Amino acid sequence: MHEATRFRPGYLVDRLLAFPELLRALVADTQGDDWRWKPGDGEWAIVEILGHLAREELEDFRPRLERTLRDPAEPWTPIDPEGSVTTFKDIDGGPHAFLDQFTRLRRANLEWLSSLGPLDTIDWTKAHHHPKGFTIRAGDLLAAWADHDTLHARQIIKRRHQLIELAAGGFQCMYAGKW
Repeated sequence: MHEATRFRPGYLVDRLLAFPELLRALVADTQGDDWRWKPGDGEWAIVEILGHLAREELEDFRPRLERTLRDPAEPWTPIDPEGSVTTFKDIDGGPHAFLDQFTRLRRANLEWLSSLGPLDTIDWTKAHHHPKGFTIRAGDLLAAWADHDTLHARQIIKRRHQLIELAAGGFQCMYAGKW
């Protein structure tokens, strides 16, 4: 039975630790044009998702968590997670280079997190007051960081499903179950 009201930072960190391997498994069989296929305007190809994940690992969660823990009043450096996919032309990037970069950055970020000491000694209630009018606590950032991985895993799985539908060439996938 899960304790729904107890904050479990170790669980979240374990998810962060496991994700690079899961990510590699999700894209291991991706080939050729599948890396860059998009289902429509405004949607990302798998290679763009990988570029986004690597950049988020560099610019978003760790720096913002670090600042919030150090000095919650310290301003965050502005970022544009969605726009940067276009700005940096991730569609032309190397998927394996993005994977390697993400893995290296995640490892370094987790080493930083472990350097803070035992997770239960960290003040996860420290809160940053964002200029857009919301407050976000250090614990919120840690939880969002782990969930961000899961959201993009779901996005990659959806691309895999869409590519299978294309490969079915008019045959139906509905027997597999409802999406």
